[in-house]
Amino acid sequence: MSSKKGAQCFVDDRSWEQFLIPYEQAVEELKVKFRSIRKELKKRNEYSPIEFVTGRIKKISSILEKANKLQIPMDRLEEMEDITGIRIMCQFSEDIRRVVELIHQRNGNDMTILYEKDYINNQKPSGYRSYHVIIRYPVQTSIGEKEILAEIQIRTLAMNFWATIEHSLSYKYEKNIPEDIKERLRKAAEAAYLLDTEMSEIRDEIRDAQQLFEFKSNTVSRILQGIQNLYQRGYVVEATGFQDKFRALRAQGDVMDLRQLYRTIQAKIQEVKE
Repeated sequence: MSSKKGAQCFVDDRSWEQFLIPYEQAVEELKVKFRSIRKELKKRNEYSPIEFVTGRIKKISSILEKANKLQIPMDRLEEMEDITGIRIMCQFSEDIRRVVELIHQRNGNDMTILYEKDYINNQKPSGYRSYHVIIRYPVQTSIGEKEILAEIQIRTLAMNFWATIEHSLSYKYEKNIPEDIKERLRKAAEAAYLLDTEMSEIRDEIRDAQQLFEFKSNTVSRILQGIQNLYQRGYVVEATGFQDKFRALRAQGDVMDLRQLYRTIQAKIQEVKE
């Protein structure tokens, strides 16, 4: 399958390192972009459909194996769509569609969508579920702009757990998983799907609980910062008093009382500033 040009391009590890530079850059940039979306939504006290983001560059051995399987010449490896892979995990299956919408909003700006593969509504025979978006992404290198292909996989935590296990078994058995294990994997995939369905049924309650926890956590953090601020300014008696009140309120766990204490501390800080 290899042309002369291809053989000359990848004669040593350094040739591969140079070839993979833009792909590595794309992974880092895309991870930052999607993590920034999550951070921005959190700062605006909005729900983020993105739970966390990971990325990877395909191993050289896997690139060669796939090139051989698809009969891609070595001088046309840039046609491979998943050398750069980004994985976005969501809590609920409904979040996947929202993430896809966020990607569509960027289409034509910092990335171009080429096509999509819906393995959620059209699961693979193995039981694999995920949503794939293939994009063209430009990176700025030291020798100019280079457009590469990248695959974005969007899935729930349950889907990701199953896919990770299936991938490990596929590697162990060199993609020839015994039929009995395949059947158990299919059943496990169905169980993961049912788990996602159940979680979706109570997602409002789950999200309310998570938001309450985050609100309380942020309030506690701000109270402690305020008390520390007073200590640093020399208002030891006041800071000690607030600290005692904080300990009592925290034991009770009343969020609104903690919120009121925070406001009182902020008013005191403002008072001592003037």
